Amino acid sequence: MDENYEPGPVDREARHNGKDKKKKKTWDYDKELRRRQVELAHLQAWVKKSGARIVIIFEGRDAAGKGGMIKRITEKVSPRVFRVVALPAPNDREKSQIYMQRYIAHLPAAGEIVIFDRSWYNRAGVDRVMGFASEKKAQRFLELAPRFEAAIVESGVILLKYFLTVSEEEQERRFKRRIDDPLRQWKLSPMDVESYQRWWDYTRAYDEMLRITDSNHAPWWIVPSDDKDRARINCISHILQSIPYERLKFDAPDLGKRQKRPSGFVEDRSIRHVVPDVTS
Repeated sequence: MDENYEPGPVDREARHNGKDKKKKKTWDYDKELRRRQVELAHLQAWVKKSGARIVIIFEGRDAAGKGGMIKRITEKVSPRVFRVVALPAPNDREKSQIYMQRYIAHLPAAGEIVIFDRSWYNRAGVDRVMGFASEKKAQRFLELAPRFEAAIVESGVILLKYFLTVSEEEQERRFKRRIDDPLRQWKLSPMDVESYQRWWDYTRAYDEMLRITDSNHAPWWIVPSDDKDRARINCISHILQSIPYERLKFDAPDLGKRQKRPSGFVEDRSIRHVVPDVTS
């Protein structure tokens, strides 16, 4: 990471009080977010220049804020460098493949950062709890996942894994907000309702997943997310601190001079369909 990057107020505060979700904010979220998004742009330039390959996995409770986290990471950078992978349920052909096969196809090439919005850890979470995979297959996954990730890391890929947590009370509040808000209703799926009802089944599954698949080469990083703003700033800061990027000098292009209007140019007067101005 760039040696000139210094932790902001939230970074410093989190070191001492990361679990205090009720602590009064003494910092400007928009300002802190923009500062980190500028660093993400520097990271992007370095990844393209160096040919680095990075994988970032986001797992966690439903309504913990994974989508919002990923949006803040990617909204100011190129989708050709920061590529988000959110796979749907496997089709019949994919069900017949080796479990990891469809995920391997999405691993990064040189100059790419791949962000998994849920990942192969579906096998240890929703697949296991909802019965989409047998207990035997889930246990086999937990046994193999650290070895699979070791192979990824040994190939030179930087692998970061984040698990977003949320309290029962906050998850319920967010689900009720989705029910009441038409702009959020699409976020509430039948699987979300199941996860709400089966909180403790998911708790047991996630606890075992985190314990068994945490490793020196690919540790899990827990992101307390009852306070979404704080979670976003802390997590993005950690990503930046975990990647040894450098700020590269931007070679500003010379725009030169725009060509002059041709002397014989005649504007096209044909009818055009213009979007109505509803703001006036």
